[in-house]
Order: sequence, then structure tokens, then C-alpha cells
Amino acid sequence: MQKLFILCVCMIGIYANTYAQTQEQKDSIKETSLHQVVISGSKFSEKKKNIVQKVDVITSKQMSQMNAQSTADVLSNTGQVFVQKSQQGGGSPVIRGFEASRIQLNIDGIRHNNAIFRAGHLQNIISFDNNSLERVEVLNGPASTLHGSDALGGVILLKTIDPKFGNTAKVKYTGSQAMLRYSTVNQEKTANVGIHFGNQTLASFTNITFSKFEDMRMGKNGVDSIMKLWKKNFVVAQVNGKDTMLKNDDPYTQSPSGYHQFDILQKFSYKPNEKMKHGINLQLSNSSDIPRYDRLTETANGLPKNAEWYYGPQFRTLAAYNLEASNVKGFFNDITATINHQFLTESRHNRNFGKPTIAHRTEKIHVVGYNMAGRRKQGNHELTLGTDGQFNFLKSQAHKTDIFTGTETKIDTRYPDGDNTMNLFGLYLQHTAKFNDNKVVINDGLRLSYTSLHSTLVDTSVQFHIPITDLKQNNKALTGNVGIAYMPDDELRFTANISSGFRSPNFDDMTKVFESNNSMLIVPNKDLKPEYTKNAEVGMQFNNGIIDLSVYGFYTQFTNAIVTSFFTYEGQDSMLYNGVMTKVYASQNKAEAFLYGGGGELTWRPVRYLSVHGSVNYTYGRYNQDDTLLVPLDHVPPVTGRLSIRYAKSKWYTELYSLFNGKKKLYDYNLAGEDNLPYATPYGMPSWYTINFRAGVTLAKYVQLQAGIENILDKNYRYFASGMNAAGRNFVLAVRFKY
Repeated sequence: MQKLFILCVCMIGIYANTYAQTQEQKDSIKETSLHQVVISGSKFSEKKKNIVQKVDVITSKQMSQMNAQSTADVLSNTGQVFVQKSQQGGGSPVIRGFEASRIQLNIDGIRHNNAIFRAGHLQNIISFDNNSLERVEVLNGPASTLHGSDALGGVILLKTIDPKFGNTAKVKYTGSQAMLRYSTVNQEKTANVGIHFGNQTLASFTNITFSKFEDMRMGKNGVDSIMKLWKKNFVVAQVNGKDTMLKNDDPYTQSPSGYHQFDILQKFSYKPNEKMKHGINLQLSNSSDIPRYDRLTETANGLPKNAEWYYGPQFRTLAAYNLEASNVKGFFNDITATINHQFLTESRHNRNFGKPTIAHRTEKIHVVGYNMAGRRKQGNHELTLGTDGQFNFLKSQAHKTDIFTGTETKIDTRYPDGDNTMNLFGLYLQHTAKFNDNKVVINDGLRLSYTSLHSTLVDTSVQFHIPITDLKQNNKALTGNVGIAYMPDDELRFTANISSGFRSPNFDDMTKVFESNNSMLIVPNKDLKPEYTKNAEVGMQFNNGIIDLSVYGFYTQFTNAIVTSFFTYEGQDSMLYNGVMTKVYASQNKAEAFLYGGGGELTWRPVRYLSVHGSVNYTYGRYNQDDTLLVPLDHVPPVTGRLSIRYAKSKWYTELYSLFNGKKKLYDYNLAGEDNLPYATPYGMPSWYTINFRAGVTLAKYVQLQAGIENILDKNYRYFASGMNAAGRNFVLAVRFKY
């Protein structure tokens, strides 16, 4: 960190000749911080200062300056959200020790989590194109009152760009954006184009992005023993019809890890008057095959375990109709309603080294949903009432193919191969009250949820016979929140909040038949119940235009937590599977856990145009295993944070910044969970930091040239629980057009 400190001091010296901010500029900065509009806290536009729960906002301007290759990288670059990676085409966000199916992804107010979201690591976040986003909001802590199941640890709400209306009756061009970017570390080539057309009542926005990524290069500077562990010294190829382990000519290249992807967004808006707006939202995302890099590095007895292991194309579509009404007559002043359909395909393909058959397992899921809410404003009170629902229909298929003869044979599906449905319904209310000239704001709310799941197994004799052929479950959950914000003046704010969350078991929890590393067989368990979190947190924010400081602390109780543990199947603790006697496990509500942590964020603006920023976050988690022993809870990242110094004027900006992670020691790992110690070191995951620089200049009125150097020191490192190395030194060049 000494080198970073020296660089920061030098930059301060360079920029010290700038003059102090005026009072008008200070007030503007305070206004931006305290009056920023968010929608994650109430389903309607609301000033951030009136939302008690901690909300982090990433704007489109911030995202464009990041030049992140995916939405997963956008979150990671903030220093506020930890992101795990098992392959280049992925990224699994973690919020306060909760990950995957225990946080909710939400796109344009539509719940994206579906009935096969797993509790491990998910790559779904990359199917949302960051070049189409207007804003990202991260709601920290349980948020089931408004957002329902899965919001145990938080919600990531992504808002896409809306079409721009014109000011005449004639349809005309109203705006556009375009971008070309090249990165050296993986030979990234990304192109984006978006265009707006509209008149006074109709508007359209079309956005298309294509990205191609070659194999990712890791850094070359690190501890020798770690470098030896993480180098990719071999590749697998077919030589004369036989799997062969070949030397990797460049062991710093993580091969294979490359993929490509394209994304399309099409939105239409119709505004017959100032009070009413109708919208059509169409989205498509499609990737190529994505190599599962971590599994392709595993060896046994000096030979690779897998000759092939990849995810098939990740395909996602969304079609939605949205109604927004404001300042209407009747009980509600504002109304929003959405009906939507999502279709997703994901697949897994793997072939063991030296074996002639490759297994293909494919899941296709249709998701139909609705969301309706109304807000009434009366005096100092705002009341939001709403209902939402989601209907999941899953088809699971599987077969294996002989790579030489093409012969196909049926194998066991990942989920039951019959009819699979899961339905979620909710009724909720959220209330905001403002007192004493808005110095005191109270948020409180309540949700009643109902979930039903039905699954049938048609053929249970492929690998072994399962006596359970019909699984049914119905669950109810009551959750809520209450919090208070106190602002003694326009510079200082205190908050305290209590909230709860729940997650109803889905197909991945209840019905999955899954074998892991020939050592454990996970079988269905129809007796699972919902998981719950209860959270208490406090926070403080101070902003006088020169110093912007926020700190927070939280404590979360996690009950009925689902963990994979020993199980008996027809009275036996082991059974024959794929010709091997294998221990039987199942998902069970056996854990009681707790998490606590906190953090802070500070921005200091000593002179005009210059700002120094720092943030740090810490989480600690343990759970009670079999009521006798406290052991580490998995998914809990080490200390994370970000430091930066930035100089920005109207036409150009520069930023020197550092991302860092603390050490994850061996005794803090959950050895039976998803922490992936085999992909770290025998002692855990070492701490790391990177030094990075970026700059941009507006060459013409609408054209901006951007350049950056990431991981300047070419550090070799991994994020905790990740199965591949982070990028080495990377030169980035981008050209952007925006009108």
C-alpha cells in the first residue's frame, strides 16, 4: 500500500493549485447525495433520505467511466459488493454474506429469481447488459416486505434506459449512444449502439451490444508457491482419437475461458397524457458456450479429471407490459402495474478425461409474473399497497452422447423429469411517515406470502430407483420491517432499522438428485421449510459538501437455514450410484446462524474538482452445526474495500484507485459448503490489492475518448471462493458517443 500512498500524494500535489469550492457547489453536492431518487425502497420514486434501509446507487455515468466488461464487474468495481467467479463468463454477487438464491435479482421491477436458482454460485448477473442500464440500486439487508422470497440478504435492482420522447407531434430521432472498447488482458472487443426515436406521445429505444472475450490472462507477479498452485500448466486435446494432456505454452493464460455474448433491449413507451404512461419492455441475452474453468483445472493422480466441462449458451428473454399512472383521482395517487413473461435456458455439459461419452443436462423454464402497487399520499403519510405473483414451469432433460459414434443414451436429469411448477404470491403494504418538517421519517411495512411447489418424477430407474414420485409443498410466511431516520439538520442523518426476510425452498433445494466428486449423493427431501432472516442495523451519514461520511453496522439472525447434511435413504446411509457406493446427503433445515458486520464510506473534497474516496466493509458469520459446534458460515467474504483519488472537470476526468481484499484464513472457511478451499491455498485465500488508473476526455461535443490501466502492478490474485485468477495487467481503450 506504500506505493499507492506515494502516488496519491503526488496527485494531490499536482492538483493543489485548483481553487476552493463555492458554497453553491457545496450545496449542490449535498443535494445530490441526500436527495438522490431511488425506487428500491418503496416501489415508487422516493428520495434516498426517506429510505431507512441502506441503498447503494450506481449511475449510468459511473458505469460508463468504469468500462467494466459485465454487470458482475460493475458491482465488483464499486468496492461495496463482493463478486465470486468460477469462470470468466460469470459472477456471483454477495451481499452481507448471502449469495445466489439468498439474494434477489430484479430487472425493471421484475423478479428474476426463478425456481432453479441454486444456493451455490450463480452466473445469471451477466445476462443483464450493463450498457443498457440507467441505474443499479443495491438494497442491503433483508428486504422481503416489498420484494418477497429470496431477499434474505438484499436485492440488486437493475433499471434499464427508458425511451426519450420528442417535443413535437412528428416522430424524430431523440438521442443515441454508441461505444467501441478493446481490452488487452482477454482481447475483449465490445461494440454497443443504442438509438431513441419519439414524438410527444410515442417513444422507442433500441440497444444492441456484442462482446467477444478470449482466454483470460492472470497476473505474473506474486508469491512463488501461490503462482505454482494457480498456473494453468496443461490443456486437454484429442490426439489420434485419445484424450491427451498437453503442456500449456503460456501457463499464465487461463485456457479455456473465452466466450462471446450479445444482448438486445427494445422498449416502447406511449404517453397519452401527463398522468399516464404505457410501456413494452423486450429483452434478449444469449451467450456462447462458457467453459467452467475451475473444473478444467482439477487433476487426480497427475491427470485431468475432466476433458470437457462447460455451460451451454445462457439464453434469457423477457417480455413485459408496464403501466404507470400518477396524480390520478381515487384512493391511490400513483399506480404501477406489470405483467411479464421470462424464458430461460441453461445447460451443463461434462465429459471425464479418457471417457467417450459426454453428459448433457438442460433446464428450460418459463416464468410468468405480475406486480401491482398503488401509493396514496395524505399529509405527512405515504401508504403503498401491492400484490405480486410468479408462476414457474420447469422442464428438465438429460442424455449422454458417445463422441465417436454419436449414440445417445438417457441419463438422470438434474431435476425431476415430469411436471414441475412453483408459484409464489404476496400481499404487502409499506408506510412512510414524515414529521417535524421532514426531520423524522418512519418506514414500516408488512408482507404475507404464500408459496406452492409440485414436482413429479416420471422415470426413477435411470441410475437408481427413487420411491418418491410426487412432491408437494405449501408454505406461508409473514415478514416486515420498521425503521426510523432522524435529520437534526440538512447535513446529518441517523438511521435505525429492523427487517426480516424469507426464502421458500425451490426445486434446487427439494428435488435435485446430484452427485459431487464421487463422495456424496444429494437426494430429494420433501420436508424442507422456508429459511428466515431477522436483521437489526444502525447508520449515520454526514455531508457538508466537503466531507461526505457514512457508517453502518448490522446484526442478522439466520434461522431454519438449509444446509447439506447426512441423510438416510430407505434406511441406508450409502447407496450404489454410477457403480460406486456413495454417502447419502440431503438439503435440510438444520442450521441456526448469525452474521454481523459493518463498514464505512468517506469522500473528501479538499479543493474544487478533486475528491478522495475510501470505503471498507466487514462481515462475520457462524452457524450452529448439529446443535453442538459453531463453524464458519459459507459465502462470507473477507474485508473488502476501495480507495481512490479523482480529478474531474467538465470535459475530462482522471482517477487513480485501488481495490483490495483482506485475507481469508483457513479457520474461517466452511469446508463442507461453497467456499471452495481447493481453489485457494492450503492456508486460505491471501490478501491482495490492485492499483489502477483511468481517464477520459471529451474530444467533441458528443464524443469521449477513454483509456485505463488496470492492475498496474500485474498482481497475481484470486477473489475468495473463486476458481480462477483475476485479470492481470490490462490496458483499456474505449470511444463513446452520446447525444
